[in-house]
Amino acid sequence: MEEQKKIFVIDDDVDTCALLSRFLTKHGFEVRYAHSGKSALNILREENFNLVLCDFRLGDIDGTEMLAEIKKIAADVPVIIITGYSDIKTAVNVIKSGAYDYVAKPLIPDEILHTIKRALDSTEAKKSSEPVVRLKKETKQPDIDDFIPGESPEAKELLRQLDLVAPTSYSVIIYGESGSGKEAVARMIHKRSSRGDKPFVALDCGAISKELAGSELFGHEKGSFTGAADAKTGHFEMSNGGTLFLDEIANLPYDVQAALLRVVQERKVRKIGGNKEIALDVRILVASNEDLMESHHKGKFREDLFHRFNEFSIHVPALRDRRKDLIIFANYFLKAANAELNKNITSFSEDALNCFMQYQWPGNIRELKNVIKRAALLTDDSTIQAKHLPLEISNPEKFITNETSSSNGKENSAGTSLKNAAQEAEQETILKVLKKVNYNKTKAAELLNIDRKTLYNKMKTFNLLRDDEE
Repeated sequence: MEEQKKIFVIDDDVDTCALLSRFLTKHGFEVRYAHSGKSALNILREENFNLVLCDFRLGDIDGTEMLAEIKKIAADVPVIIITGYSDIKTAVNVIKSGAYDYVAKPLIPDEILHTIKRALDSTEAKKSSEPVVRLKKETKQPDIDDFIPGESPEAKELLRQLDLVAPTSYSVIIYGESGSGKEAVARMIHKRSSRGDKPFVALDCGAISKELAGSELFGHEKGSFTGAADAKTGHFEMSNGGTLFLDEIANLPYDVQAALLRVVQERKVRKIGGNKEIALDVRILVASNEDLMESHHKGKFREDLFHRFNEFSIHVPALRDRRKDLIIFANYFLKAANAELNKNITSFSEDALNCFMQYQWPGNIRELKNVIKRAALLTDDSTIQAKHLPLEISNPEKFITNETSSSNGKENSAGTSLKNAAQEAEQETILKVLKKVNYNKTKAAELLNIDRKTLYNKMKTFNLLRDDEE
Protein backbone atom coordinates (compact mmCIF):
# COMPACT_ATOMS: atom_id res chain seq x y z
CA MET A 1 0.00 0.00 0.00
CA GLU A 2 1.31 3.44 -0.97
CA GLU A 3 2.42 5.59 1.96
CA GLN A 4 0.06 8.48 2.70
CA LYS A 5 1.66 11.81 1.82
CA LYS A 6 1.75 14.47 4.52
CA ILE A 7 1.04 18.09 3.57
CA PHE A 8 1.63 21.14 5.77
CA VAL A 9 -0.65 24.13 5.10
CA ILE A 10 0.55 27.50 6.45
CA ASP A 11 -1.99 30.34 6.23
CA ASP A 12 -3.23 32.93 8.72
CA ASP A 13 -6.70 32.71 7.16
CA VAL A 14 -8.66 30.11 9.12
CA ASP A 15 -11.13 29.72 6.22
CA THR A 16 -8.38 28.78 3.79
CA CYS A 17 -6.86 26.24 6.17
CA ALA A 18 -10.25 24.64 6.81
CA LEU A 19 -11.02 24.46 3.10
CA LEU A 20 -7.66 23.02 2.10
CA SER A 21 -7.60 20.55 4.99
CA ARG A 22 -11.02 19.24 4.09
CA PHE A 23 -10.32 19.06 0.37
CA LEU A 24 -6.86 17.45 0.60
CA THR A 25 -7.93 14.95 3.25
CA LYS A 26 -10.74 13.89 0.93
CA HIS A 27 -8.11 13.17 -1.72
CA GLY A 28 -6.04 10.90 0.49
CA PHE A 29 -3.51 13.27 2.05
CA GLU A 30 -2.68 13.71 5.70
CA VAL A 31 -2.94 17.42 6.47
CA ARG A 32 -1.48 19.56 9.24
CA TYR A 33 -1.85 23.33 9.34
CA ALA A 34 -0.61 26.42 11.18
CA HIS A 35 -1.86 30.01 11.25
CA SER A 36 1.45 31.84 11.76
CA GLY A 37 4.98 31.62 10.45
CA LYS A 38 6.51 31.23 13.89
CA SER A 39 4.31 28.32 14.93
CA ALA A 40 4.78 26.71 11.51
CA LEU A 41 8.57 26.76 11.81
CA ASN A 42 8.36 25.15 15.25
CA ILE A 43 6.20 22.36 13.81
CA LEU A 44 8.58 21.88 10.87
CA ARG A 45 11.45 21.33 13.30
CA GLU A 46 9.51 18.54 14.99
CA GLU A 47 7.69 16.80 12.13
CA ASN A 48 8.45 15.61 8.60
CA PHE A 49 6.30 16.58 5.62
CA ASN A 50 6.22 15.65 1.94
CA LEU A 51 5.11 19.12 0.84
CA VAL A 52 4.46 22.61 2.23
CA LEU A 53 1.67 24.89 0.99
CA CYS A 54 2.42 28.38 2.34
CA ASP A 55 0.61 31.71 2.02
CA PHE A 56 2.90 34.51 0.87
CA ARG A 57 1.28 37.11 3.12
CA LEU A 58 1.57 35.76 6.63
CA GLY A 59 0.91 38.16 9.45
CA ASP A 60 4.20 37.71 11.30
CA ILE A 61 6.82 36.72 8.70
CA ASP A 62 7.45 38.00 5.18
CA GLY A 63 6.89 35.36 2.49
CA THR A 64 10.46 35.49 1.13
CA GLU A 65 11.91 35.17 4.63
CA MET A 66 9.50 32.34 5.42
CA LEU A 67 10.60 30.39 2.36
CA ALA A 68 14.26 30.80 3.31
CA GLU A 69 13.56 29.53 6.84
CA ILE A 70 11.60 26.53 5.52
CA LYS A 71 14.47 25.65 3.20
CA LYS A 72 16.94 25.77 6.09
CA ILE A 73 14.85 23.25 8.03
CA ALA A 74 13.62 21.04 5.17
CA ALA A 75 15.71 21.77 2.08
CA ASP A 76 14.36 18.89 -0.02
CA VAL A 77 10.66 19.46 0.70
CA PRO A 78 8.85 21.23 -2.18
CA VAL A 79 7.14 24.50 -1.24
CA ILE A 80 4.12 25.84 -3.12
CA ILE A 81 3.32 29.51 -2.49
CA ILE A 82 -0.27 30.76 -2.22
CA THR A 83 -0.48 34.29 -3.61
CA GLY A 84 -2.87 36.92 -4.88
CA TYR A 85 -2.54 38.03 -8.46
CA SER A 86 -1.33 41.45 -7.35
CA ASP A 87 1.74 39.60 -6.01
CA ILE A 88 2.59 37.79 -9.25
CA LYS A 89 5.92 39.57 -9.78
CA THR A 90 6.91 38.85 -6.21
CA ALA A 91 5.76 35.24 -6.58
CA VAL A 92 7.98 34.79 -9.61
CA ASN A 93 10.95 36.04 -7.60
CA VAL A 94 10.08 33.68 -4.76
CA ILE A 95 10.17 30.78 -7.22
CA LYS A 96 13.66 31.93 -8.16
CA SER A 97 14.46 31.64 -4.44
CA GLY A 98 13.53 27.98 -4.30
CA ALA A 99 9.75 27.60 -4.28
CA TYR A 100 8.47 24.82 -6.54
CA ASP A 101 5.53 26.81 -7.93
CA TYR A 102 2.72 29.14 -6.89
CA VAL A 103 -1.08 28.98 -6.96
CA ALA A 104 -3.05 32.19 -7.20
CA LYS A 105 -6.17 33.33 -5.38
CA PRO A 106 -9.05 32.80 -5.74
CA LEU A 107 -8.06 29.20 -5.03
CA ILE A 108 -9.24 26.50 -7.42
CA PRO A 109 -9.11 23.07 -5.76
CA ASP A 110 -8.37 21.13 -8.96
CA GLU A 111 -5.48 23.48 -9.76
CA ILE A 112 -4.03 23.04 -6.27
CA LEU A 113 -4.37 19.26 -6.48
CA HIS A 114 -2.73 19.20 -9.90
CA THR A 115 0.20 21.36 -8.73
CA ILE A 116 0.69 19.28 -5.58
CA LYS A 117 0.81 16.04 -7.56
CA ARG A 118 3.34 17.53 -9.99
CA ALA A 119 5.52 18.68 -7.09
CA LEU A 120 5.39 15.29 -5.37
CA ASP A 121 6.11 13.44 -8.63
CA SER A 122 9.04 15.77 -9.30
CA THR A 123 10.45 15.11 -5.83
CA GLU A 124 10.17 11.35 -6.29
CA ALA A 125 11.88 11.59 -9.66
CA LYS A 126 14.75 13.56 -8.13
CA LYS A 127 15.20 10.98 -5.38
CA SER A 128 15.44 8.15 -7.88
CA SER A 129 17.87 9.87 -10.27
CA GLU A 130 21.55 10.78 -10.13
CA PRO A 131 22.96 13.31 -9.62
CA VAL A 132 20.56 14.85 -7.13
CA VAL A 133 21.33 18.47 -8.05
CA ARG A 134 19.27 20.63 -10.42
CA LEU A 135 20.53 19.21 -13.69
CA LYS A 136 17.78 20.01 -16.16
CA LYS A 137 17.36 17.51 -18.98
CA GLU A 138 16.04 18.20 -22.44
CA THR A 139 12.32 17.55 -22.82
CA LYS A 140 10.04 17.26 -25.84
CA GLN A 141 7.10 18.77 -23.98
CA PRO A 142 6.82 22.55 -24.45
CA ASP A 143 8.24 24.39 -21.47
CA ILE A 144 9.57 27.79 -20.42
CA ASP A 145 13.10 26.36 -20.73
CA ASP A 146 12.60 25.90 -24.47
CA PHE A 147 13.73 28.75 -26.70
CA ILE A 148 10.73 29.98 -28.68
CA PRO A 149 11.69 31.99 -31.79
CA GLY A 150 9.54 35.09 -32.16
CA GLU A 151 8.69 37.37 -35.05
CA SER A 152 9.09 40.79 -33.42
CA PRO A 153 12.11 43.00 -34.24
CA GLU A 154 13.32 42.39 -30.67
CA ALA A 155 13.13 38.61 -31.15
CA LYS A 156 15.00 38.77 -34.47
CA GLU A 157 17.74 40.90 -32.91
CA LEU A 158 18.03 38.45 -30.01
CA LEU A 159 18.37 35.55 -32.46
CA ARG A 160 21.01 37.46 -34.44
CA GLN A 161 23.11 37.92 -31.30
CA LEU A 162 22.69 34.25 -30.41
CA ASP A 163 23.95 33.23 -33.84
CA LEU A 164 26.98 35.49 -33.40
CA VAL A 165 28.11 34.36 -29.96
CA ALA A 166 27.03 30.70 -29.83
CA PRO A 167 29.90 29.26 -31.97
CA THR A 168 32.54 31.10 -29.90
CA SER A 169 33.95 30.18 -26.50
CA TYR A 170 33.04 33.57 -25.00
CA SER A 171 31.55 33.89 -21.55
CA VAL A 172 28.19 35.67 -21.79
CA ILE A 173 26.15 37.75 -19.36
CA ILE A 174 22.42 37.36 -20.08
CA TYR A 175 20.34 40.21 -18.70
CA GLY A 176 16.56 40.19 -18.33
CA GLU A 177 13.68 40.43 -15.89
CA SER A 178 12.62 37.39 -13.88
CA GLY A 179 10.59 35.00 -16.00
CA SER A 180 11.73 36.48 -19.33
CA GLY A 181 13.46 33.29 -20.51
CA LYS A 182 17.14 33.84 -19.70
CA GLU A 183 17.78 30.13 -19.19
CA ALA A 184 16.12 29.36 -22.54
CA VAL A 185 18.62 31.73 -24.17
CA ALA A 186 21.51 30.05 -22.34
CA ARG A 187 20.34 26.61 -23.51
CA MET A 188 20.14 27.82 -27.10
CA ILE A 189 23.69 29.21 -26.93
CA HIS A 190 24.85 25.82 -25.66
CA LYS A 191 22.93 23.87 -28.33
CA ARG A 192 24.37 25.98 -31.15
CA SER A 193 27.94 25.70 -29.88
CA SER A 194 30.52 22.97 -30.48
CA ARG A 195 29.66 21.76 -26.96
CA GLY A 196 26.03 21.05 -27.87
CA ASP A 197 26.36 17.31 -27.26
CA LYS A 198 28.11 17.83 -23.90
CA PRO A 199 26.51 18.55 -20.48
CA PHE A 200 24.49 21.69 -19.86
CA VAL A 201 24.34 22.26 -16.10
CA ALA A 202 22.23 25.00 -14.51
CA LEU A 203 22.60 26.40 -11.01
CA ASP A 204 20.27 29.03 -9.57
CA CYS A 205 22.53 31.11 -7.32
CA GLY A 206 19.48 32.75 -5.73
CA ALA A 207 18.13 29.42 -4.48
CA ILE A 208 21.15 28.24 -2.49
CA SER A 209 22.21 29.35 0.97
CA LYS A 210 25.52 31.07 1.68
CA GLU A 211 26.70 27.98 3.58
CA LEU A 212 26.07 25.62 0.65
CA ALA A 213 27.10 27.83 -2.27
CA GLY A 214 30.75 26.72 -2.28
CA SER A 215 29.78 23.07 -2.03
CA GLU A 216 27.28 23.37 -4.90
CA LEU A 217 29.84 25.04 -7.16
CA PHE A 218 33.04 23.19 -6.29
CA GLY A 219 31.88 20.01 -4.53
CA HIS A 220 33.20 18.65 -1.23
CA GLU A 221 34.88 15.59 0.23
CA LYS A 222 33.26 13.36 2.83
CA GLY A 223 33.69 14.75 6.35
CA SER A 224 35.05 18.10 5.13
CA PHE A 225 32.51 19.97 7.30
CA THR A 226 29.66 19.22 9.67
CA GLY A 227 26.92 17.47 7.77
CA ALA A 228 29.15 16.33 4.89
CA ALA A 229 28.21 12.66 5.28
CA ASP A 230 29.15 11.85 1.66
CA ALA A 231 31.38 13.29 -1.03
CA LYS A 232 29.65 15.64 -3.47
CA THR A 233 30.39 16.45 -7.10
CA GLY A 234 30.17 20.20 -7.74
CA HIS A 235 28.52 21.87 -10.71
CA PHE A 236 31.86 22.82 -12.27
CA GLU A 237 32.99 19.20 -12.38
CA MET A 238 29.59 18.02 -13.64
CA SER A 239 29.68 20.48 -16.53
CA ASN A 240 33.27 19.68 -17.54
CA GLY A 241 33.51 19.65 -21.32
CA GLY A 242 30.16 21.44 -21.60
CA THR A 243 28.45 24.59 -20.37
CA LEU A 244 27.79 25.86 -16.85
CA PHE A 245 24.89 28.30 -16.49
CA LEU A 246 24.86 30.39 -13.31
CA ASP A 247 21.46 32.05 -12.96
CA GLU A 248 20.99 35.19 -10.82
CA ILE A 249 24.74 35.41 -10.32
CA ALA A 250 24.41 38.67 -8.35
CA ASN A 251 22.92 36.69 -5.44
CA LEU A 252 26.13 34.71 -4.95
CA PRO A 253 27.77 35.54 -1.56
CA TYR A 254 30.72 37.93 -1.89
CA ASP A 255 33.28 35.56 -0.36
CA VAL A 256 32.20 32.76 -2.72
CA GLN A 257 32.68 35.18 -5.63
CA ALA A 258 36.40 35.36 -4.74
CA ALA A 259 36.72 31.58 -4.91
CA LEU A 260 34.75 31.56 -8.17
CA LEU A 261 37.11 34.13 -9.68
CA ARG A 262 40.09 31.94 -8.84
CA VAL A 263 38.50 28.92 -10.52
CA VAL A 264 37.58 30.94 -13.62
CA GLN A 265 41.12 32.34 -13.90
CA GLU A 266 43.01 29.10 -13.29
CA ARG A 267 40.51 26.75 -14.96
CA LYS A 268 41.05 24.33 -12.10
CA VAL A 269 38.78 23.40 -9.21
CA ARG A 270 39.49 21.80 -5.85
CA LYS A 271 36.71 20.28 -3.80
CA ILE A 272 36.15 21.66 -0.30
CA GLY A 273 38.30 19.53 2.01
CA GLY A 274 40.16 17.99 -0.92
CA ASN A 275 43.78 18.16 -2.11
CA LYS A 276 43.43 17.18 -5.76
CA GLU A 277 42.94 19.84 -8.43
CA ILE A 278 40.64 19.00 -11.34
CA ALA A 279 41.38 20.60 -14.72
CA LEU A 280 38.35 22.31 -16.24
CA ASP A 281 37.14 22.87 -19.79
CA VAL A 282 33.89 24.71 -19.13
CA ARG A 283 32.11 27.53 -20.91
CA ILE A 284 30.41 29.83 -18.41
CA LEU A 285 27.15 31.64 -19.07
CA VAL A 286 25.66 33.81 -16.33
CA ALA A 287 22.34 35.61 -15.96
CA SER A 288 21.09 38.50 -13.87
CA ASN A 289 17.96 40.62 -13.55
CA GLU A 290 20.05 43.57 -12.40
CA ASP A 291 23.00 45.40 -13.95
CA LEU A 292 26.16 43.73 -12.58
CA MET A 293 28.24 46.90 -12.76
CA GLU A 294 25.55 48.65 -10.74
CA SER A 295 25.65 45.72 -8.31
CA HIS A 296 29.40 46.28 -8.05
CA HIS A 297 28.86 49.96 -7.16
CA LYS A 298 26.48 48.81 -4.41
CA GLY A 299 29.18 46.51 -3.02
CA LYS A 300 27.35 43.32 -4.00
CA PHE A 301 29.45 42.09 -6.93
CA ARG A 302 33.17 41.97 -7.64
CA GLU A 303 34.35 44.17 -10.49
CA ASP A 304 37.09 41.73 -11.55
CA LEU A 305 34.56 38.90 -11.77
CA PHE A 306 32.25 41.11 -13.83
CA HIS A 307 35.02 41.75 -16.38
CA ARG A 308 35.81 38.02 -16.56
CA PHE A 309 32.23 37.24 -17.52
CA ASN A 310 31.54 40.30 -19.66
CA GLU A 311 33.10 39.07 -22.92
CA PHE A 312 29.65 39.43 -24.47
CA SER A 313 26.26 40.48 -23.10
CA ILE A 314 22.71 39.84 -24.27
CA HIS A 315 19.54 41.59 -23.14
CA VAL A 316 16.38 39.46 -23.20
CA PRO A 317 13.39 41.80 -23.75
CA ALA A 318 10.44 41.78 -21.36
CA LEU A 319 7.23 40.26 -22.70
CA ARG A 320 5.44 43.65 -22.66
CA ASP A 321 8.12 44.96 -25.05
CA ARG A 322 7.60 42.19 -27.62
CA ARG A 323 3.82 41.94 -27.89
CA LYS A 324 4.05 40.69 -31.45
CA ASP A 325 5.46 37.44 -29.98
CA LEU A 326 2.85 37.11 -27.24
CA ILE A 327 0.38 35.00 -29.27
CA ILE A 328 3.21 32.74 -30.45
CA PHE A 329 4.13 32.06 -26.83
CA ALA A 330 0.49 31.67 -25.82
CA ASN A 331 -0.17 29.04 -28.49
CA TYR A 332 3.02 27.23 -27.53
CA PHE A 333 1.99 26.98 -23.87
CA LEU A 334 -1.55 26.04 -24.85
CA LYS A 335 -0.11 22.96 -26.57
CA ALA A 336 1.77 22.15 -23.37
CA ALA A 337 -1.39 22.55 -21.28
CA ASN A 338 -3.36 20.32 -23.66
CA ALA A 339 -0.72 17.60 -23.36
CA GLU A 340 -0.54 17.89 -19.58
CA LEU A 341 -4.32 17.98 -18.99
CA ASN A 342 -5.27 15.66 -21.87
CA LYS A 343 -7.48 18.36 -23.43
CA ASN A 344 -8.04 19.63 -26.95
CA ILE A 345 -8.34 23.40 -26.61
CA THR A 346 -7.73 24.93 -30.02
CA SER A 347 -7.92 28.70 -29.63
CA PHE A 348 -8.34 31.89 -27.61
CA SER A 349 -11.39 34.13 -27.97
CA GLU A 350 -10.96 37.65 -29.32
CA ASP A 351 -11.75 39.08 -25.88
CA ALA A 352 -9.10 36.88 -24.25
CA LEU A 353 -6.50 37.99 -26.81
CA ASN A 354 -7.40 41.64 -26.21
CA CYS A 355 -6.91 41.11 -22.48
CA PHE A 356 -3.49 39.57 -23.17
CA MET A 357 -2.46 42.56 -25.27
CA GLN A 358 -3.55 45.15 -22.69
CA TYR A 359 -1.93 43.45 -19.66
CA GLN A 360 1.62 44.44 -18.63
CA TRP A 361 2.88 40.90 -17.71
CA PRO A 362 5.13 41.70 -14.73
CA GLY A 363 6.02 37.99 -14.47
CA ASN A 364 6.84 37.80 -18.20
CA ILE A 365 6.81 34.46 -20.05
CA ARG A 366 6.61 32.42 -16.85
CA GLU A 367 3.47 34.29 -15.80
CA LEU A 368 1.93 33.80 -19.26
CA LYS A 369 2.60 30.07 -19.02
CA ASN A 370 0.91 29.81 -15.62
CA VAL A 371 -2.08 31.93 -16.70
CA ILE A 372 -2.67 29.65 -19.68
CA LYS A 373 -2.29 26.50 -17.59
CA ARG A 374 -4.86 27.87 -15.17
CA ALA A 375 -7.24 28.94 -17.94
CA ALA A 376 -6.95 25.56 -19.65
CA LEU A 377 -7.89 23.85 -16.40
CA LEU A 378 -11.04 26.00 -16.15
CA THR A 379 -12.08 25.63 -19.79
CA ASP A 380 -14.64 22.96 -20.70
CA ASP A 381 -14.85 23.72 -24.43
CA SER A 382 -12.37 24.28 -27.24
CA THR A 383 -11.78 28.00 -26.67
CA ILE A 384 -10.27 29.94 -23.78
CA GLN A 385 -12.51 32.93 -23.00
CA ALA A 386 -11.77 36.12 -21.06
CA LYS A 387 -13.85 34.75 -18.16
CA HIS A 388 -11.27 31.98 -17.72
CA LEU A 389 -8.49 34.51 -17.06
CA PRO A 390 -7.64 35.95 -13.63
CA LEU A 391 -9.49 39.14 -12.74
CA GLU A 392 -6.31 41.20 -12.88
CA ILE A 393 -6.08 40.42 -16.59
CA SER A 394 -9.73 40.11 -17.66
CA ASN A 395 -11.11 43.07 -15.68
CA PRO A 396 -8.27 45.18 -14.24
CA GLU A 397 -10.56 48.07 -13.19
CA LYS A 398 -12.74 45.78 -11.08
CA PHE A 399 -9.64 44.07 -9.69
CA ILE A 400 -8.12 47.37 -8.58
CA THR A 401 -11.42 48.42 -6.98
CA ASN A 402 -11.59 45.15 -5.06
CA GLU A 403 -7.98 45.51 -3.98
CA THR A 404 -8.50 49.08 -2.77
CA SER A 405 -11.62 48.22 -0.79
CA SER A 406 -10.01 45.23 0.93
CA SER A 407 -9.86 46.09 4.62
CA ASN A 408 -6.63 44.26 5.42
CA GLY A 409 -4.89 44.44 2.04
CA LYS A 410 -5.30 40.73 1.37
CA GLU A 411 -7.15 39.27 -1.59
CA ASN A 412 -10.26 37.15 -1.07
CA SER A 413 -8.89 33.73 -0.27
CA ALA A 414 -11.40 31.81 -2.37
CA GLY A 415 -14.27 32.23 -4.78
CA THR A 416 -17.81 32.65 -3.47
CA SER A 417 -18.74 28.99 -3.53
CA LEU A 418 -15.45 27.90 -2.03
CA LYS A 419 -15.73 30.58 0.64
CA ASN A 420 -19.15 29.31 1.62
CA ALA A 421 -17.85 25.76 1.82
CA ALA A 422 -14.97 26.87 4.03
CA GLN A 423 -17.27 28.87 6.30
CA GLU A 424 -19.60 25.92 6.72
CA ALA A 425 -16.67 23.68 7.62
CA GLU A 426 -15.34 26.26 10.06
CA GLN A 427 -18.74 26.80 11.71
CA GLU A 428 -19.16 23.05 12.10
CA THR A 429 -15.69 22.71 13.67
CA ILE A 430 -16.17 25.60 16.10
CA LEU A 431 -19.58 24.34 17.22
CA LYS A 432 -18.23 20.83 17.76
CA VAL A 433 -15.34 22.12 19.92
CA LEU A 434 -17.62 24.46 21.89
CA LYS A 435 -19.94 21.59 22.78
CA LYS A 436 -16.96 19.47 23.76
CA VAL A 437 -15.75 22.04 26.32
CA ASN A 438 -19.24 23.11 27.42
CA TYR A 439 -18.91 26.52 25.72
CA ASN A 440 -15.74 27.46 27.62
CA LYS A 441 -14.32 29.96 25.13
CA THR A 442 -10.80 29.96 26.60
CA LYS A 443 -10.48 26.18 26.26
CA ALA A 444 -12.13 26.23 22.85
CA ALA A 445 -9.71 28.88 21.58
CA GLU A 446 -6.76 26.78 22.76
CA LEU A 447 -8.07 23.67 20.99
CA LEU A 448 -8.73 25.65 17.80
CA ASN A 449 -5.28 27.29 17.96
CA ILE A 450 -6.71 30.83 17.75
CA ASP A 451 -6.94 33.63 20.31
CA ARG A 452 -10.07 34.19 22.41
CA LYS A 453 -11.02 37.44 20.67
CA THR A 454 -10.91 35.78 17.25
CA LEU A 455 -13.10 32.97 18.55
CA TYR A 456 -15.62 35.47 19.95
CA ASN A 457 -15.79 37.27 16.59
CA LYS A 458 -16.24 33.97 14.75
CA MET A 459 -19.02 32.93 17.13
CA LYS A 460 -20.72 36.26 16.57
CA THR A 461 -20.43 35.88 12.78
CA PHE A 462 -21.89 32.38 12.86
CA ASN A 463 -24.60 33.29 15.42
CA LEU A 464 -23.16 30.85 17.96
CA LEU A 465 -23.28 33.26 20.90
CA ARG A 466 -25.80 32.45 23.56
CA ASP A 467 -28.20 35.15 24.82
CA ASP A 468 -26.14 35.92 27.91
CA GLU A 469 -22.99 36.41 25.80
CA GLU A 470 -24.33 39.02 23.36
